[in-house]
Amino acid sequence: MKTVKKGLRLIFKALLGTVAFVLVYALVVFILSRITVNSQDLDANNDVAIYIKSNGVHTDIVVPVVNEIKDWRNEVSFAHTVCKDSTFHYIGFGWGDKGFYLNTPEWSDLKVSTACNAMFYLGSSAMHATFHHELQENERCVRIDISEAEYRELVAYIRQGFRGAKVTVIPNAHYAENDSFYEGEGKYSLFYTCNSWANNALKAARQKAALWTLSDTGILCHYQ
Repeated sequence: MKTVKKGLRLIFKALLGTVAFVLVYALVVFILSRITVNSQDLDANNDVAIYIKSNGVHTDIVVPVVNEIKDWRNEVSFAHTVCKDSTFHYIGFGWGDKGFYLNTPEWSDLKVSTACNAMFYLGSSAMHATFHHELQENERCVRIDISEAEYRELVAYIRQGFRGAKVTVIPNAHYAENDSFYEGEGKYSLFYTCNSWANNALKAARQKAALWTLSDTGILCHYQ
């Protein structure tokens, strides 16, 4: 009987600890995501239009396919997509856990093993590139005009998301006809998500961003 009681107490303490961790975690995530960094743009030049685009969960940073500063076609080719359409004007970049990206096209496809690998720093990462003809501004798609200097910093940051000096496409991996996947650098975790990566992209470009965030709302709330 004493052994049973001791076991129950341990289970209760474990459950209590888990609940406490989740509550503190959620509170910290909310508070830090509402603290704005780079609230003032110190470079007022508006040379390049970029977009923050969310699908309601995941945030992409969308940039011109080509301009005087960067021609992404040299590394992220239209030929890597299913449609192979060469008339796109914009390209959106997202970073995330490779297993989650490739094995979970829909939430109904999510497996416990995939989620655990992603949350606990056990998987590898991938870059996701999505081409667009035009973008429609709304509550989930925000346009920002930045300077050439800021865009150069953003380009350098995005490029660091790819693994290695040469971009490596992941064959036969697509969500739609206009996208492609590439081997990524770094690891996803419970404390660094796809939205954390996008938030840091904005920091690299010296634009408004959250102090730290795991969600798309933690980014978009600074542009409302």
